[in-house]
Amino acid sequence: MGQAREVMDRLTEAITSTPDLKAVAELYAPDAVAVTPDGGEIHGRDNIVDYWRQMTDAVPDGTYESVHAYEVGDTAIDEGFFSGRNTGPIPLPTGEHLPATNKEIHIRGVDLATVRDGHIVSYRLYFDQMEFLGQLGLLPDELA
Repeated sequence: MGQAREVMDRLTEAITSTPDLKAVAELYAPDAVAVTPDGGEIHGRDNIVDYWRQMTDAVPDGTYESVHAYEVGDTAIDEGFFSGRNTGPIPLPTGEHLPATNKEIHIRGVDLATVRDGHIVSYRLYFDQMEFLGQLGLLPDELA
């Protein structure tokens, strides 16, 4: 196992089951960039940790089930399912928050982490936002 794979596995562990945001922060370079479907392009470790804080606040019991795990050079690639119950508020781009739905989610996603000198410098996360919102019951009936 190479460095990228080891760092990605530590990130997954720090985000799921018992979230540890201090451990998450230690895994990112200060000037890291993350791209997410719901948060857009996020610059800097502190802002990326804040993104993960919002996710772990919304789904504090989240778990991850790996389907595929790869490492190519300095990049680790994961495909799997993030599952849990939405028991915390969901932040909106406007700064407002939706109250918890208490619904279960099971979302397939792919993430890629490029690692240099033991820290993630570039992170990309992909998941279907419509599937996520639909499972939470937050879509109009004609879209669900």
